[in-house]
Amino acid sequence: MSPCAVVPWSAVISVERARFLPMQPSVAISLTLLTWLAVGSTPPLEAFEPSVDLEIPSLGQGEPAAGKRVAVVAPEYEGSSVHHLLYLPPDWDPDWKKQGRSWPVIVEYTGNHFPKSGSTGEVEGAALGYGLGGGQCIWVVLPFISDDRKRNEITWWGDERATVEYAKRNVPRICAQFGGDTSKVVICGFSRGAIAVNYIGLYDDQIASLWCGFMCHDHYDGVRQWPGTQWGYPESEYREAAAIRRKRIVMRPVLVCQAEEEGGVDATKQLIGGDSEKLGFTFLAIPIKKIFPAVPNALMLTCHTDRWMLIDSTERQQARIWLQKALYPPSESGKAD
Repeated sequence: MSPCAVVPWSAVISVERARFLPMQPSVAISLTLLTWLAVGSTPPLEAFEPSVDLEIPSLGQGEPAAGKRVAVVAPEYEGSSVHHLLYLPPDWDPDWKKQGRSWPVIVEYTGNHFPKSGSTGEVEGAALGYGLGGGQCIWVVLPFISDDRKRNEITWWGDERATVEYAKRNVPRICAQFGGDTSKVVICGFSRGAIAVNYIGLYDDQIASLWCGFMCHDHYDGVRQWPGTQWGYPESEYREAAAIRRKRIVMRPVLVCQAEEEGGVDATKQLIGGDSEKLGFTFLAIPIKKIFPAVPNALMLTCHTDRWMLIDSTERQQARIWLQKALYPPSESGKAD
C-alpha cells in the first residue's frame, strides 16, 4: 500500500483505497467518497499544496521487483537513451510462473511537454495509469521514439512507426517476463497520450489486438484538428483517418474522461454519435476544481492535468469501476462466481 501524505491544512480526507485483486475478480470496489471538511472561511497558504492519498513510488535502481518502479532499456535500443518505465505491484512474486499467477497490465502514454499542466513529456512524469490501477496492476509507461531513434520524444510522436513497433514488441515481452495477463491489458493516456490511445494504440490491427480496454483523459483522437502537424490537419482528413482507427476498437470498452473546465465530454460524444453506450463508450466529466482545493497549485497551473487520479474522488472511483469491468467483464465474473 502506498503511503498517505499528511493533510497539512484544516481539512479531513476520508480514504479507503480501491484494490484490484487479479485472482479475485468478484471483489467489490470501495465506494467511499472524498469528503472535505473545511474549517474557516479562508484556507491558509498550505491549501495550495494539494494533499494526495496515492503517492507514486520513487524511481528505483537495479532490476524490477515488487513495489518498485524502474527504467528499462529494451535490447533493441541498447546504447541509446530510449527507455520505458515498469512498475510491479506489491504482491508480485518472482515465482509467479510456478504458482500460476498473473496480473492485469496498464500501459500508459504521457502528455506533451507542457509545464503549465505539470506534464514533462517524459515517461518519468506519468501518473494516470498508476492512479487508475491504485498501484495493484503491472504499470508500463511506453515512450514515443524520436526521429533519430536515440531518445524518448517529449512532444508528439517522433517516429510513428518506431513508436508503434516498440509497443508491439515490448508489451508481449513484459507480459512474458513478469506475468502480465495478455487478455487483461488496458491502454491509457493523458493529453497527447489520450490521442495516442487511438493514434498509436489503434495504428494497425496488430497493435490494436493488444488491448482489452481504452482510457483517455483530456483529448480524444479526431475531436479537433492540430495545426502545425502533418497528421492532425486539416480537420476533415484527420477525422476521416481517426474514424478508420476507431473501427479497430470492435466493441471493446472505452472510457473517455475530460475536465469540465476544459470543455467536458460533449465534443467527443458528438464525434462518436449514435448510441455510444452500445458502442462500448463510457463518458466521465472530471470536476478538477472540486477535486483540488485550489487551482493553480503546486502540481499544476491549469485544470488540464492527470494529477486528479492521485486524489480520492467519486470520479476516480468511477474510473476504477470501469477498469474492473474492462478487466473482468460480467460474463467472466459470472463464470468465476
